[in-house]
Amino acid sequence: MTVVSNSPPSRPRGDGRLAALFVAPALLGFVVFLLWPTLRGVCLSFTSFNLLTPAQWVGLDNYVRMVHDPIFWDSLRVTVVYVVVNIGVQTVSALAIAVLLQRLTQSPVLRGIVLTPYLMSNVVAGVVWLWILDTRLGIGNEIVAGLGLERIPFLADETWAVPVIALINVWRHVGYTALLLFAGLQAIPNDMYEAAKVDGASEWRMFRRITMPLLRPVLAVVLIMTVIGSFQVFDTVAVTTAGGPANATNVLQYYIYGAAFGRFQFGYASAMSVALLVVLSAITFVQYRLTRAGQTDLG
Repeated sequence: MTVVSNSPPSRPRGDGRLAALFVAPALLGFVVFLLWPTLRGVCLSFTSFNLLTPAQWVGLDNYVRMVHDPIFWDSLRVTVVYVVVNIGVQTVSALAIAVLLQRLTQSPVLRGIVLTPYLMSNVVAGVVWLWILDTRLGIGNEIVAGLGLERIPFLADETWAVPVIALINVWRHVGYTALLLFAGLQAIPNDMYEAAKVDGASEWRMFRRITMPLLRPVLAVVLIMTVIGSFQVFDTVAVTTAGGPANATNVLQYYIYGAAFGRFQFGYASAMSVALLVVLSAITFVQYRLTRAGQTDLG
């Protein structure tokens, strides 16, 4: 009589070691460049540390100072304004580009063109747009003047500075975001669109009733990623306005950098960094729950 075993086949002993070998470099990088600096920053947030003398324990003094610091709250407000403009314009633009790529053409050449600005570093993009938008010599203001309008100090005016910086980063990142959404659109069965067309549905109706509901999990993850990235804006501000004019673009990351490397207040800078970490964690949790990012409507 033949005995049939229902137990899963045994795994070779060497597989676990091989897997650990492949995971080890990434795990080492995570511990050295992410976990340890995070824990070190949390510890420093409870100290007074200027890099030249040993850290002195001050308890919650840095957090009390942060709560009563008007510049911190103003920097947080500026950051929120930047995030709202950046995420709003970038998400709508990326979604439109992704839908056009999916519905009209899937040419890899066009995908490459859309992604091109993302291949440029934030510093280079900031410098290029700083030249383009220069009030006197920039080609952008030359066009404005050619239209008979008064030159606009895009990066030197308190009203224009934050939206312009947000749009610069939209220009750089929108292609990458669009390709992420385009990949999500590829998972939607084309049969649904064909059936909707047979029923006489318009493109707009198919977008509302098919595309958006089925794209929701991917869109939710993309929103979480872009919001986290937007709150960490730094290099574009550093090379274009340096926090000016009159602290109009003094985003939180730039204020933290100034406190740490400008005034050597590493303890206070660490406290603000921990506060930013808590804010981002809370926002991510709320986004994840509200958008149901872990669920899909695809059967």
